[in-house]
Amino acid sequence: MIGVTLQNNESIDRALKRFKKKYERSGILREYKKRTAFMKPSVENRLAKLKAARRQQKSSQEMD
Repeated sequence: MIGVTLQNNESIDRALKRFKKKYERSGILREYKKRTAFMKPSVENRLAKLKAARRQQKSSQEMD
């Protein structure tokens, strides 16, 4: 559970900004989307291979 306590003389907008930053960094929304959207294992494997190929290609370009 993510929570933010207000500091002395801190505006609500500032506290909300800190909360949003903590929420984004924790990855809650990312995990929620991953769990709610079903993806077939074959599609997951294909995407993982494509991602690995892109990563390898990018690293080989940086070496040149």
